[in-house]
Amino acid sequence: MKIFLFFFLLCFSSIYSQYTEVINSNKPGFSESPYSVGTGVYQFESNIFFRNTSIQPTFSRPQSLGFDMLFRTSFFLEKLEINAQASYQRDKIAFKNIFTSHYYTTGLSKFTVGAKYLIFQQEYEDKSKEVRSWKRRFAFDKKRLIPSVAIYAGLNTNFVSEFYKNESISPKIGVLLQNNLSSKFNIITNIFYDQIGTEFSELSYIITGTYNFSDRWSSFLENQTVFKEYQNKINLGFGLAYLYSKDLQINSSIRLLSEGKSTGFYAGFGVSYRINKHKDAYIELDENGREITDSPVSNYNKKRKGFFSRIFGIFTKKEKKKTTRTRSRKRKN
Repeated sequence: MKIFLFFFLLCFSSIYSQYTEVINSNKPGFSESPYSVGTGVYQFESNIFFRNTSIQPTFSRPQSLGFDMLFRTSFFLEKLEINAQASYQRDKIAFKNIFTSHYYTTGLSKFTVGAKYLIFQQEYEDKSKEVRSWKRRFAFDKKRLIPSVAIYAGLNTNFVSEFYKNESISPKIGVLLQNNLSSKFNIITNIFYDQIGTEFSELSYIITGTYNFSDRWSSFLENQTVFKEYQNKINLGFGLAYLYSKDLQINSSIRLLSEGKSTGFYAGFGVSYRINKHKDAYIELDENGREITDSPVSNYNKKRKGFFSRIFGIFTKKEKKKTTRTRSRKRKN
């Protein structure tokens, strides 16, 4: 336990910047990158979806039309992200026995709050500066097989419509992994244990491969499998994302569904947008390399640490600066 606490505190003591010059969205996939959006960033990832499956005997939910929103931000540490996810949808509830009938229900179906923390960030060699050996310049970096790792902890609240209420609030935990196999291709793996302590607890994994065609276009292929006591669910998805500007991404996806004996499809269209108030921290050193603790730069850094100054800072104007688009969805170098 002492060793575990030592490494846990050690992870918190080291800070790597998670901020990127262009928006880093999880959409259109269901998986989640281990990297946070960075301090001073307020990011909204929305998705309109339509789901349709075959009607099964007794009660089933063969059709859903809804809107999903994920909010992400970071206040204190670059590697710590706070997020909240809510879904509002209209479901068709069908009954099939001797005859078939149905009715519709509408409401807030999900409201989950959580946080993730990057406990290990893989660093890669910059082989672009290797000029002595062509073989070494283009050789595969074996460190890319070791993923960056984050842990996730969340809470499924009961602030939902009556039809979607569970027994009680329930925790959700997970491990988030990402392998950047090249500058254009990465694989994200998520493992979640959700609705812990309820009759509807589930274990799931998601594997997503993302390829960046250019600085603006990227695609993904994803498999999600959910293991439940009474029924397993599998979906295979494909989608595209387009970087419209450094703070705005547009995406779409389609999925094939297998839910127990039901089969069907899922289609989604979404927009991800961020309010970028990120400011890099600066450290001023004296002639001996020691940090100067009482200077205009250090005082500036101290002001940035205030919780309420970060919240109300989103309403203040920020001077525009020239940036370049260097990445698209879920790519971390």
